[in-house]
Amino acid sequence: MTDLNLERIIDGDGHIMEDFAGIAKMIPYPYNQGVVRADKMFPYYDHLHRSNQVKTSADLAGRGRVGSEEWFDFLTDVHIDTTVLYPTAGLAYGRIVSVDWAIATCRAYNDWLSETYMARSPRFKGMALIPGQDVEAAVEELRRVVEDLGMPGAMLPAKGFDTHMGAKTYWPIYAEADRLGCAIAFHGGSHDMLGMDRLNRYAPIHGIGHPLSVMIAFAGVVFNGVMDRYPNARYAFLEGGVAWTMMGLERFDRSHETHPEFDPFRQWGPQADEKVSDYIIKHIKDGRLHFGIEGDEPLLPHAVKALGEEAWVYSSDFPHEVTNEMCKAEIQEVLDNEGLTDSAREAILHKNGERLYRLAMVTA
Repeated sequence: MTDLNLERIIDGDGHIMEDFAGIAKMIPYPYNQGVVRADKMFPYYDHLHRSNQVKTSADLAGRGRVGSEEWFDFLTDVHIDTTVLYPTAGLAYGRIVSVDWAIATCRAYNDWLSETYMARSPRFKGMALIPGQDVEAAVEELRRVVEDLGMPGAMLPAKGFDTHMGAKTYWPIYAEADRLGCAIAFHGGSHDMLGMDRLNRYAPIHGIGHPLSVMIAFAGVVFNGVMDRYPNARYAFLEGGVAWTMMGLERFDRSHETHPEFDPFRQWGPQADEKVSDYIIKHIKDGRLHFGIEGDEPLLPHAVKALGEEAWVYSSDFPHEVTNEMCKAEIQEVLDNEGLTDSAREAILHKNGERLYRLAMVTA
């Protein structure tokens, strides 16, 4: 029996702060022959983010801009072994309307991320952006970043592309991820067009926006059988917390039972005589489905009991909204949670992240 290791921490969802001028220098030919507006690299998330006066805990703590050196200091201080990095402004990349510039921007971002972070330390792993505005180009870029840059996979926006994430349009991306055996992660960020566009307080928008957008992406993937069709890829749904998964189990099970669709050709996805929750648990047990958790998750023991300890991946969300001390406290919450076994703590804090991203131990 292998000894438990409750000291190793894998951060399954950290964030960089983009250096737009640095990314602009990576714009490939022939797009670099004209004027590159670095400040126009990514569209804004939505009007809800832009028009509020909110200050986060990190803002109030007076933290400045975070680059690779500050990130490395954070890893050292919080005792995190490896972090998997996602964008900040780039969370909205699915909203880029110019197909050519979406292709160029994604490639430039990935090269910058590799050179700035992954080349700095093997403790940094970067998740790529791939231009779903042109699925053929997205497949090509996914292949490049995994095979040439050594990235563990790519991020797709939970909302922002032309249609839902289970649509046949995107199946070539999942087919290539299946061939590569890499990770595909769905991440929220844009909260407009979810029914909150005129809500006059930002806190509930932030609280609802992430889990709702991720839940919609999850529904598209599950009910269109993406994980059945492409079982060698691994799928993660991030920054929605735990509670939405419990709601999903209840609502999907009930609606699948009471509103069965006539589909005589159904081969993939939950079958007519199958509970959706059993279908989801099957994919979790097979190691291809994970959900991100952060701190202050009171339903975590219940979620572990319902879906299993293999489902959950610790995520720092640094440097968004959080400080070093907050992240230390959130890790300690998992370690101190009396509703979790040591095996579950170990799975949440590093084993599931290792499985999702296929990470090896690093020491540098």
